[in-house]
Amino acid sequence: MGVVNVTPDSFSDGGEWFDHDAAVRHGLELVAEGADIVDVGGESTRPGAQRVSLAEELRRVVPVIEALTAEGVPVSVDTMRAEVAEAALTAGARLVNDVSGGLADPQMPQVVGRAGVPYVVMHWRGHSSDMQNRAHYDDVVREVSEELRKRVDSVVAEGVDPGLLVLDPGLGFAKRPEHNWGLLRRMDELVGLGVPVLIGASRKRFLGRLLAAPDGTPRSFAESDDATLAITALAATAGVWCVRVHRVRPNADAVRVVAAMEAAGG
Repeated sequence: MGVVNVTPDSFSDGGEWFDHDAAVRHGLELVAEGADIVDVGGESTRPGAQRVSLAEELRRVVPVIEALTAEGVPVSVDTMRAEVAEAALTAGARLVNDVSGGLADPQMPQVVGRAGVPYVVMHWRGHSSDMQNRAHYDDVVREVSEELRKRVDSVVAEGVDPGLLVLDPGLGFAKRPEHNWGLLRRMDELVGLGVPVLIGASRKRFLGRLLAAPDGTPRSFAESDDATLAITALAATAGVWCVRVHRVRPNADAVRVVAAMEAAGG
């Protein structure tokens, strides 16, 4: 899953693809590099980010989705708003990626259920403005798994097809670095929940902190891309359904290497 942030303030590439033509061009480039899905979002979810208006989010994403789908690109919409999801699906999107798992907008599961499209339910404890204040766990994998199970039960009760669900543990969302590493270390347990899993580690702050310079200066977001490859390879080995990344070609190569090794092993 390649990322197209149609935003001026996303954490790793804010503003780079904010222009409509640049966003469309970037989406096509990601597909050429091997992306199976292009994830288009119009609202930053970086820590501390403030929400944009409904009208602004629609203005940002719908024309980009229309242009990409007209070129045959499989598009997912990254949104917490049911109205944006509905407009995006009308514009041709095939999947809804909701970082709130239906908690930010209670109408979202009904929209997804009626449309009959895949739905990514992410582990979420609150909006970006204060989510890090809720990063308290005794056993992060157990608690994230339990909270995701509850969300699955809830959205299925609202009409979402359980066979079209995807779970995302929400790395960086109400998670401190040690929580992110714990979730990655035990990805097999998340896969063991029996629902396809999406991992979004690309360019997250905890990678930059791991790779900090001797003086403590974190690596830049783009300079964390190589570390993302290691996580992609481990995720593929663990049976993760999809990885959400900013640089597609090297991550697609990593998945192909793992696939070749598994095929050789029968």
